[in-house]
Amino acid sequence: MKRRDFMKSTLGGALGASLSGVPLAALAGTATTHIESEDINSRSSLKDDYDLHFLAVGDWGRNGADHQVQVAQQMGRWASENPNDFIISTGDNFYPSGVVSEHDPLWHYSFENIYTDFSLQWDWYPILGNHDYKSDPDAQVRYSNISRRWKMPARYYSKTFKLREGAEVLMAFIDTNPLIPEFYQNKEYGPHVTGQQPEKQLAWLDNLLATSNATWKIVVGHHPIYTAGPRTENYDTLAVRKVLEPILEKNKIPLYLSGHEHSMQHLKVANKSFHQLISGSGSEITPVKQGLPYSKFEASTYGFMYFAVKADLLRVLCIDHEGKIVYNTTITPQA
Repeated sequence: MKRRDFMKSTLGGALGASLSGVPLAALAGTATTHIESEDINSRSSLKDDYDLHFLAVGDWGRNGADHQVQVAQQMGRWASENPNDFIISTGDNFYPSGVVSEHDPLWHYSFENIYTDFSLQWDWYPILGNHDYKSDPDAQVRYSNISRRWKMPARYYSKTFKLREGAEVLMAFIDTNPLIPEFYQNKEYGPHVTGQQPEKQLAWLDNLLATSNATWKIVVGHHPIYTAGPRTENYDTLAVRKVLEPILEKNKIPLYLSGHEHSMQHLKVANKSFHQLISGSGSEITPVKQGLPYSKFEASTYGFMYFAVKADLLRVLCIDHEGKIVYNTTITPQA
């Protein structure tokens, strides 16, 4: 007998013997399950009353120096112990002068080898800061073709996230650098803002916000519109405020999230629709001003922000480099 025929005969006989005592009805009546990996992994138990969760960190890329590693570790710990869907970077991703290409060693020194926790391998949605404009800002767009988690399809873009019962969160990730006239004369920023057509981006943003029926509309940009940091009346703050604030007010946007100031802040100007949140202390920190009438919270401390969103409420936590919650607040869709 050939070996193949012998194996078929032997296995067939063994299988038949093993099934001979099993009623056919029992085999036919077994229910089919539909279990996916995400249903049974350890993160599936991390649930709360909110539908969407994300971290926000800014101004971080320093090869791990000046508490970048400590902040990254606390981000990983928090996202391991709490539900989290993605991470937002509010810009200035690589100091001192951005990256020269999608193969620049800084991708490893300042990003891949720093944010190593498994819980931080989910999607990152970055924007560009002014330091990112000192080399090749489009290299950060191209890196999306190399990294699975780095999601930056263009210098500005949008993303919609689903909540329960048909509610949605629209996020507009914008590039504030071309909105600053002084940058066009700057020898470092100038070559990369030239030809960016800021009026085209502003028209895109206005139309995006006006035509969306999302429950939450959130705009993310690097430069703040208001700040309790050193740049309260700085040229870049005033330039961005001049062109961006009217669009946010017109469309009654409840939240503008930025970086640039190396601190964590929550600001709300009276009679304005939007809250200004600043998460820019992923590594270096700078001073903040006390007692400004529109400041609800300001802290010159290393850290990041954590957001939890449902249809009628958004929760914000500020968490420092030691894992302590230093601020906790909530915001409604109609600010």
